[in-house]
Amino acid sequence: MRFRAKIVDLACLNHFSRVINTIAKLAKTCTLRLTVSKLYFILSDKVANGGVSMWCELCQGNFFDEFQMEGVAAEHNEIYLELVPENLSRALKTAQAAKAVKIKLTNKHCPCLRVAVELPSLSSSSRIVTHDIPVGIIPRRLWNDFREPSVPDFDVSIYLPVLKTMKSVVERMKNLSNSIVIEANLSGEMNLKIETDLVSVTTHFKDLGNPPWASEDECQSSAQDRDLESMAEARIDIKKLQQLLAGQQVNPTKALCNIVSNRIVHFILLHEDVSLQYFIPALA
Repeated sequence: MRFRAKIVDLACLNHFSRVINTIAKLAKTCTLRLTVSKLYFILSDKVANGGVSMWCELCQGNFFDEFQMEGVAAEHNEIYLELVPENLSRALKTAQAAKAVKIKLTNKHCPCLRVAVELPSLSSSSRIVTHDIPVGIIPRRLWNDFREPSVPDFDVSIYLPVLKTMKSVVERMKNLSNSIVIEANLSGEMNLKIETDLVSVTTHFKDLGNPPWASEDECQSSAQDRDLESMAEARIDIKKLQQLLAGQQVNPTKALCNIVSNRIVHFILLHEDVSLQYFIPALA
């Protein structure tokens, strides 16, 4: 099992850093899946136990100048590692003006991702700062636990409002309640609501638009027969929603959410070369 990669382009490095920062805010530990063409950051808390799950996908060619890997076996050319994304995020913070960053899977005392940051220096020799980030190697028999979560048959799919706006609304609401109701319909309307014994607050968003697949996709049968005005809703943990909005450093070009009534809210944030899916289960 071998893996090494190198980033020289500063813009790519900063972009990669932002992605890792976002992931570090969403997951204390996660699984890094490496394939020849892609990297995946996966969090699969069991949704049944009220945990969130995350699936973030990056095309390595858009970030790395060099990328070499040999997986566990020829027919399973992949590597699955468990890591603390905050450690990787910290290592990359030292790389903001770096000439190059090399990442390599090593195994001295324990398996580590070695991040070597080459910093510019005034003399001819360069300064290299090295971080060893401990990782766990996930054995082949457990890989099936980390498959892409299937998109549930949703009732409504809708584009999200500007995330900054949504974030400030949710931050104000979180002081009033632990849960928030997200409701939306197929006429581009979405409401964020909290209701407690003392207060009820609703923020309305209009003209958001609904993604085209809401009508095209045969498998989304429940969305097809819906009355356009009728709302699908789910009550979710407000902290989990706030975490998702507060962690965003990737500025998605498209952000949308799918609601399965009273079951789950599935967020999809798309950037040119990164896609992030985030599943928050509904509260009973």
